Amino acid sequence: MSVVVVVGAGIVGSSVAYHLARRGVPVTLLEQGPAPGTGVTGNSFAWIGGSGGHWPGGARDLREYVLADYRRLEDELPQVTVRRTGSLSWADVPAADLRLEPGRFRVGRSEIAALEPNLRHPPDQAVHTPSDAGVDPTALARALVEAAGAHGATVLHDAVVTSLRITDGHVEGVLTSTGLHAADTVVLTAGTAVPELCERLPIDLAISSSPATLARVTAPPGLVRTIVASPDFEVREVRDGHLLLVVPEAEGTAGNRERAAQDALRHLKAAFRGSDECHLQGHRISSRPMPAYGPVIGYAAHDRSVYVAVMHSAITLAPTVGRLIADELVTGRPATELRRCRPLTGMPGTTTRGRCRGRSVRSS
Repeated sequence: MSVVVVVGAGIVGSSVAYHLARRGVPVTLLEQGPAPGTGVTGNSFAWIGGSGGHWPGGARDLREYVLADYRRLEDELPQVTVRRTGSLSWADVPAADLRLEPGRFRVGRSEIAALEPNLRHPPDQAVHTPSDAGVDPTALARALVEAAGAHGATVLHDAVVTSLRITDGHVEGVLTSTGLHAADTVVLTAGTAVPELCERLPIDLAISSSPATLARVTAPPGLVRTIVASPDFEVREVRDGHLLLVVPEAEGTAGNRERAAQDALRHLKAAFRGSDECHLQGHRISSRPMPAYGPVIGYAAHDRSVYVAVMHSAITLAPTVGRLIADELVTGRPATELRRCRPLTGMPGTTTRGRCRGRSVRSS
């Protein structure tokens, strides 16, 4: 049976490793940090949406599977907790004559007050999506990695990947600070680091980075009941008494970012009754991968020896993407759901996304 090395134990890599190991594939997961989910994943707002929101490119084809895949994960991994609180958004309410997508509803002041009873001044209207949910992203990544290990995966932390080992266009494995990790297939899920790793491959990766700052706030349990997206802030309760608060981008020094975090906290306190006990625990900035045309998922070499998986909204998509990637690698059959996610490669005859056939890792 072929060997797979997955680079990056964020939420996507953790999901890929878990789904491969669960199907009996020998897999090694390499993480440059001391624990899974401590990079961009750990700094994610982790808003899971099955409808609404921004779904560029092939992400739109995956959206219908998101909620069911999270329910499946909860059945498979009892330690995974999904907070199905629904969301309320009045940051950008569509005009009254525009039809909302199925599963999203216009609600008025009284309904908003019932959903968020601690709001001091509910807006006149908002969009309510009852199916929206959230997770603790770090806890989810760790649960996936632990389960992958229980199914036989090898997990290596503090493994700094320096490059791919490439001979005559064939990727033989991954070079790290501790040596070569040979593989029949390398899966790159390391976010903004993937383009540099792929520099010697015939692939066009239009991936930029976008800074994001997230603050953690202690608060009275139940102060915020749903996922709230207002013009001034986004906030949700990640677990009882602990809020995640999106901080507007602040250019320049750490002092500017600190002031931006404090300003976001002031907006939160002004919006909610009973928020005097809210305290800022800290804030962190990270660089999110932002593929220009939606998720980039597929083979990146002529002989299918390397596979890439980079996307925004990774927390939302990871369980679905992990399942589909594992199925492609095991069966050798392309997943039709990923047809619009394919990377643009220099393979002869390949000019659009979705032309990869897949290479099985079931046989050696």
